[in-house]
Amino acid sequence: MHTRSSTEMTLLDTKGAPPEVPPPHTARHAASSTLHGVVVQDPYRWLENPDDPAVQQWIKAQNGYTEHVIDTMPGNEALSKRVRALAITSTTRSAPRMAGGTLFYMQETPPQPQPVLMAQAWPDGKARALVDLNKDGGGEAITAYWPSPSGRYLAYGTAEGGSELTTIHVLDVKTGQSLADTLPYAGGGTTPQGLAWDADEHGFVYVRFPLPPSGQDVKQFNAELVHHTLGASAGSDKVVFGKGYSEVAEYRLLSSPGAKRLAVLANIGDGGAAEVYVRRDGHFQKLLGRRSNVRGASWIGQRLVLEEFAAAPRGRLLVREPSGELHVLLPPAKGAVQGVTPMGDGFAVVRSWGPDWWIDQYDDHAKFVRRVPLPKSGIGIGGIAAEHGREHALISYGGWGLPSRWVDYDTRTGKLTTVFEVKPASDAYAKIRVQRIDGVSKDGTHVPVTVLSMPGVTPNGKRPTILYSYGGFDIPITPHFVGPYLAWLERGGVLAYANIRGGNEFGEAWHAQGQKLHKQNVFDDFYAAGQALKKAHWTDTAHLGIMGGSNGGLLMGTQIVQHPTAYRAVVSMVGIYDMIRHETNFANGKYNVSEYGSVSDAAQFRATLKYSPLQNVKPKTPYPAVLMTTGANDPRVAPWQSRKFTAALQNASNSGQPILLLTRMHAGHGIGAPFAQRVGNTALALGFFAGELGLDVH
Repeated sequence: MHTRSSTEMTLLDTKGAPPEVPPPHTARHAASSTLHGVVVQDPYRWLENPDDPAVQQWIKAQNGYTEHVIDTMPGNEALSKRVRALAITSTTRSAPRMAGGTLFYMQETPPQPQPVLMAQAWPDGKARALVDLNKDGGGEAITAYWPSPSGRYLAYGTAEGGSELTTIHVLDVKTGQSLADTLPYAGGGTTPQGLAWDADEHGFVYVRFPLPPSGQDVKQFNAELVHHTLGASAGSDKVVFGKGYSEVAEYRLLSSPGAKRLAVLANIGDGGAAEVYVRRDGHFQKLLGRRSNVRGASWIGQRLVLEEFAAAPRGRLLVREPSGELHVLLPPAKGAVQGVTPMGDGFAVVRSWGPDWWIDQYDDHAKFVRRVPLPKSGIGIGGIAAEHGREHALISYGGWGLPSRWVDYDTRTGKLTTVFEVKPASDAYAKIRVQRIDGVSKDGTHVPVTVLSMPGVTPNGKRPTILYSYGGFDIPITPHFVGPYLAWLERGGVLAYANIRGGNEFGEAWHAQGQKLHKQNVFDDFYAAGQALKKAHWTDTAHLGIMGGSNGGLLMGTQIVQHPTAYRAVVSMVGIYDMIRHETNFANGKYNVSEYGSVSDAAQFRATLKYSPLQNVKPKTPYPAVLMTTGANDPRVAPWQSRKFTAALQNASNSGQPILLLTRMHAGHGIGAPFAQRVGNTALALGFFAGELGLDVH
């Protein structure tokens, strides 16, 4: 096995003995479940228990086997070095927020492990670091932050080892001193964090799981909203909303300027419509139910603007006036509503149509002012930091070959002034060529596919190609900076991104057509995208690889079992493969019922069983080369999902291609992963694809 110095990037964070060849043996033990009269065999159920010494030994053996196979792939070391070199850009900034004239943001200077939380009087103040966790090695990450209305205080959340289970801290922005307040179990993973300050800045409302009895672990269910007074103990915080609301409650807290008003978007699980509540006289009153299909909201001054999709698949805006009147503010327009934010004396709407994104500005009466003059295609909107009534807004965006940049937008004149941009590690990004093709899905739906290549790399029927998508939970595939993936393009490879159903690129109907009983549409769309790449002569089966993570890992699993001979290689990260046990045997599975449906329903069970990857592995089948990755601390997808699917594929495949699993022992779902781990994941994936798809890595 190749020996690495302490300064080199490693694939694993554990050491494994030299592996067996072929892969380590996995025993089968009798186990099954009976649902709706159907017996579902489960011979690898024993791999679900991470505390079993036999499972721990199995993980070590699989990690050793994976490292051996990856290390023997030609040119892997050279490609890894190039990936790391491309990842070391100039300083990057993200997640801007404005409060009381102060701009807060996250700043990362590669190769430091974690971003630093910064503050700067906007626009001309000196930037200074408020929270820097890098001194502890980067195992702890900032999960979210919330400035108080005037910017005097800052609450922020932290989590360790990829667990995402958040603890909230508070500091005085002016002095930089931390307050004594430390609030554990503040959401994360299964239910998102949330916090809204009081107008007097003496306390705030935040999301918290019920405190566990002393000595017991917290149960990540039944999240509530509790009120905390600065200086008080966490144990004295009082529940103000959500007690008994839902076992899988999720909340988004929205404060008006000056924190004069508070709204709550309450969800039952992931990906569903929200109920809307508004606090009045200390009590929360329901404004709209789920039938209105509200997906987002923002305060524009003291008016609450809601993104509503029940009467408009592309979305329209409703407004609740301070008087309590509710009416339509903006009817449907071209493009799908992706977000609303204050801008000048009015507001801005972020919209998309497939892979194209833009921002439209309106005045306070919803009269169109102008389209913000950003590039017309090939960009994604990173965020907008603005305050109602301020003439200038900060917009962040980037594109496939365009690193993230911030522009100051003058809302009166429409002028854009670049105030920050990332300097990439290569000039070659500007040369990336962007083309679009369409796949045609099984039901005739057209699926946009964006194809990236370098000059001179033209369709010849055998380009090493990686196709990526996600397909779920209302999450779109947006143009974004390719970063270290330039290492693939500059060696003659091709990258492709598919806007399949399950996301919301074309509005809520596009999402709904990929949910529950319609989930097979997602898998058909992705297969159609791959076929379109072949039809356009970019590649063929021998040179086509596919990649996805989380819900996109489920997508990868379905492609493996439904179309085993359509792809040469698959990289699947933190994926769901046993859909039958996901709901009942892992906390986050219950949160996903709103997206996937429940196996307790007979019709949904039959549909799920038909596509669930683990249950559809067939013996003596020529499966493609597969690399799966997981994190031992993942709160969103159980690591045993990857263990069971790996075992099933290894025992069933007769193709002779490797079936690999990497388990990172000090990692989670990827949220808050340190720099070295993120770069290592990219290098691992590209090295695997290069070896399997025949990329010239020299």
